Amino acid sequence: MKENNYRILIAEDDKDIIDLLELYLENAGYDVLTAENGLLAWECLEKEKNIDLVIMDIMMPEMNGYQLIRKVREHHNLPVIIISAKTEDSDKILGLDLGADDYIAKPFNPLEVVARVRSNLRRYYHLNDQTTEDDGQLRVGELILDTNSMSLKKGDMDIALTPMEFKILNLLMQNPGKVFTKIQIYQHASGEYIENDENTIMVHMSNLREKIEKDPKMPEYLKTIRGLGYKMEKKQV
Repeated sequence: MKENNYRILIAEDDKDIIDLLELYLENAGYDVLTAENGLLAWECLEKEKNIDLVIMDIMMPEMNGYQLIRKVREHHNLPVIIISAKTEDSDKILGLDLGADDYIAKPFNPLEVVARVRSNLRRYYHLNDQTTEDDGQLRVGELILDTNSMSLKKGDMDIALTPMEFKILNLLMQNPGKVFTKIQIYQHASGEYIENDENTIMVHMSNLREKIEKDPKMPEYLKTIRGLGYKMEKKQV
């Protein structure tokens, strides 16, 4: 039984890993496409217009995962999950900075990968299809988040968001003044919270501040509540 005919692209140069992921994802009801390097994955993305999520390794021939993420984010707005043997915090932070929505370290449990895929798809496409009673726009200070087009403006300036950044802002701007813990934010954006995902949220919040704040070190919108989490100020300071 297909899960809404979602199509997953796996970019990985290890055939054993491709076979393992393909087996579990197809068993979960997904259509799966595969590419053995970053260049082939990019060509597949350009040719196949209905790919819903990408799983990619970092260390690949022809075009590595970091290069692939950059190209994906220039042209596509879809969830990206990195699965990599590069497990240093700096590697994870770089991947998330470039626009990945999730990062899974090798060796991995294939059932966890399926769970992460399901969570990212559900959160991303549920929000993408959501209906609102008004014009679908959330406004806080100069920020205008359009939940229909999944776009953000600050004044007259368009601000590009990754799917994860959109989901985080959508939650916070719907509830200005309310404090959310890192776990609550992650569960809203990606589903099930897994140990060590706290750093992922910190990276996304830092990236959002770089995009929307005049001075990211003295934020006017995204406030850190020490020992608790984050909140969106009700109006610009």
